[in-house]
Amino acid sequence: MAAEGTVTTTKRTVAVLTSGGDAPGMNAAIRAVVRAGAARGFEMIGVLHGFTGLIAGELRALGPRDVGGIIDRGGTVLGTTRCVELKTESGQQRAVQQLRRHGIDALVVIGGDGSQSGAHALQAHGVAVIGVASTIDNDLRGTDISIGATTAAEIAVEAIDRLRVTAASHQRGFLVEVMGRHCGYLAMLAGIAGGAEAIVVPEMEMSPEAVATELRTARTRGKSHAIVVVAEGARHNADMLEQYFKARQRADDYELRVTRLGHVQRGGKPCLFDRLLATRLGIAAIDCIAAGQYGQLLGIVGNEVIGTPLADVAGSPRGADTRLLETAMMLAR
Repeated sequence: MAAEGTVTTTKRTVAVLTSGGDAPGMNAAIRAVVRAGAARGFEMIGVLHGFTGLIAGELRALGPRDVGGIIDRGGTVLGTTRCVELKTESGQQRAVQQLRRHGIDALVVIGGDGSQSGAHALQAHGVAVIGVASTIDNDLRGTDISIGATTAAEIAVEAIDRLRVTAASHQRGFLVEVMGRHCGYLAMLAGIAGGAEAIVVPEMEMSPEAVATELRTARTRGKSHAIVVVAEGARHNADMLEQYFKARQRADDYELRVTRLGHVQRGGKPCLFDRLLATRLGIAAIDCIAAGQYGQLLGIVGNEVIGTPLADVAGSPRGADTRLLETAMMLAR
């Protein structure tokens, strides 16, 4: 580590950091960036604790062996934070000064919307930066899917499958709240794949009355149990729905329980898809640096790695595509 000293090298020097919420597959991306960079003859540097560590000068040299055995590990070996200071001009200046002090020629930022906004801010200060799309929320423009989202969705589906066993045994209903901030992607996929009777997402609001109607209709059709998947960012979230049903419980309604999956969706081993996606995007980041193509977020569109200008990505998260919801509701009936 070189927290106070200066990293000196005659080679081209590339730093990599992870920022914002951790996502399964971040380590696979770090591994790909470091090993692809080393193969190009770059000096590779890891920034500890995201942008907070960058501002503090917490850097360490990384070689191919330093990233061995991490492709299957969740979280991030570099650590991560949500850095409020980087939103200020003084914080940005301090980050730029550290990059210059340590002779960093280019920076790879692995993270979601807030992280890429930070990358764009540094770009405005002349930093050669490349973003890699990584967030379980899958709310970044410029990519069909981001690192970590598939694993998080699979964890949510596994939880729903387990809850359905209990729901069937006790003839109950479960309200299952999943993460995603203001994007309903995880809720939508988990609800569809988990066979939910109702899915509540921010992009297509569903009133408590409408949810109640779906559940009572399911009961009338002979369903002994029911699952409702709710996105945490929905206007009528799990708390509101729970209060609504408690106040209006009918004798023939399902007995409802609420389960909030929370941060359990961030943990665990990344699935095969996320490992491959992270590897492809990490290698592509080094290819862009070698070609001098900076200021873009790397994502996957139609199975091709695509770069989107950070200016088009930063501060403008997207919502989930709700076209599947109508089909999901048809199947639920």
